[in-house]
Amino acid sequence: MASLRLAVDAMSGDHGLRSSISATLNTLNQNSALHISLVGDEPSILSALAGKNYDSSRLKVFHSPDVVTMDDVPSKALRYKKHSSMYRALELLRDGEVSGVVSAGNTGALVAMGCILLDRLPGVRRPAICARVPAIAGYTYMLDLGANISCDAEQLHQFAVMGSSLTRALDGRESPRVALLNVGAELIKGTSVVKEAAEIISADTSLNYVGFAEGNDIFSDRIDVIICDGFAGNVALKVCEGTADFIRGQLTARFNKNWYGKFAALVVMPVLSAFKRDINPDQYNGAALLGLNGVVIKSHGSSNVAGFESAIHQAEKAVKRDLTQLISAQINSRHS
Repeated sequence: MASLRLAVDAMSGDHGLRSSISATLNTLNQNSALHISLVGDEPSILSALAGKNYDSSRLKVFHSPDVVTMDDVPSKALRYKKHSSMYRALELLRDGEVSGVVSAGNTGALVAMGCILLDRLPGVRRPAICARVPAIAGYTYMLDLGANISCDAEQLHQFAVMGSSLTRALDGRESPRVALLNVGAELIKGTSVVKEAAEIISADTSLNYVGFAEGNDIFSDRIDVIICDGFAGNVALKVCEGTADFIRGQLTARFNKNWYGKFAALVVMPVLSAFKRDINPDQYNGAALLGLNGVVIKSHGSSNVAGFESAIHQAEKAVKRDLTQLISAQINSRHS
């Protein structure tokens, strides 16, 4: 079996080593072909690894003393944090030492560093963040989720191409259904940018465009990929996450309110457990930064061990399916 090499930005994110170390060791134990380079403060990493059971021949540590914080301005991080774990991990990808990078760090800094160190794929105007959200049929891919606050029609078209390629690569869906997020399903609704994007995307015969999608369609079973600008996408994603937290909290509070609720909880526990698993954001963690010349997976900043582990698995799949080449080929086919 061919080896697969990833770099993990071990220091970034809200939990840093508390999430990245255990997640890394778990994935190493699950895949004997996987090699991981942990990037960060070497003494801290070695201390966290002490006493752990792992195959040392498949785990390297690269020392990088600095950390990009969540509060760092991306432009300043790009200029002054060249010895950070995030920057060094991307350098390993640029230099061909690894095939993918996973980071839970500052999204803006990750995008800025990725664009400079890796460059965009030929023909790609802007990278986009794409992640899965739970839906009736499993999940739906959604992009952009924050890399680009505003977009023009052609950029939205490129997002459709990249999202469609990702869905084919990771899920094997040969003709993923693509929709544009809008305030209504009617053709007359929406901004001028969304209307123009709809015309461009619908004219692209390589895409299976199914029209406009409204917010409630995100969870439906009629769409595989939803396209939007980063402002709308990030707001929608946070609403989804907040709604899931609210429902979990309300159910817990109601069942713990009195003895009758506690008894009812025992009766419906199997259903509640399955529901909790279905809406657990950890299993959907791992957003792909599409359009860069390399696989970069953004883990949620507050992700725990399970969430970070999911992000590493996303990177594994993207590298195995040669996602970067698939996107490049589809983008270039429009410029040839």
